Amino acid sequence: PRHKCGNQKGCPQNYFAFKITSGAANVVGPSICFNDRILMSSVKNNIGRGLNIALVNGSNGQLLKTDTFDMYSG
Repeated sequence: PRHKCGNQKGCPQNYFAFKITSGAANVVGPSICFNDRILMSSVKNNIGRGLNIALVNGSNGQLLKTDTFDMYSG
């Protein structure tokens, strides 16, 4: 069976599924999937070099904000 965000196991009832994938240089970009919805990816053009962060409401799973912090340039 297919599980949310392509995970190998399903989540228990009343839990959110998520998957965070690191990028590989500038060849493959990072991505953040939450409850079977891609929040950040190179396709959405909302990722950057450094830390990519998605703020999600822990009660209902609603995306509140995304941002990137470039740790290389300071």
